[in-house]
Amino acid sequence: MSLALAPLDVSVELEANLPCRKFDPDLWFSDSPTDLELAKSLCGDCPLRVECLAGAVERAEPWGVWGGEIFERGAVVPRKRPRGRPRKEDLARDAALRVEAEARLAASGLATSRNAVRLAA
Repeated sequence: MSLALAPLDVSVELEANLPCRKFDPDLWFSDSPTDLELAKSLCGDCPLRVECLAGAVERAEPWGVWGGEIFERGAVVPRKRPRGRPRKEDLARDAALRVEAEARLAASGLATSRNAVRLAA
């Protein structure tokens, strides 16, 4: 059985504990990098974070914040860049954040290799 289809713990009060239920759902699908970072931070204490991320990886979600990670075109990205040409320091920061995102996925047990979860370059 996959994590995405695992039965929910009945002791979890879904409406009371899930940030995606308490806040505007559009926040998790915003075009604004700032809004997406806020959504990621709200996912931090969610009791279903791992299941949400596992389901999104399994479904290759095309966009949005799932389980505290940003998905874009079916890949996990460390952060969403604003429009326009990136600065050199932004490229360096993206490389560092990419390593951090890979570590978080590995710690969640969702990625044993780069082929398990596609990370955007």
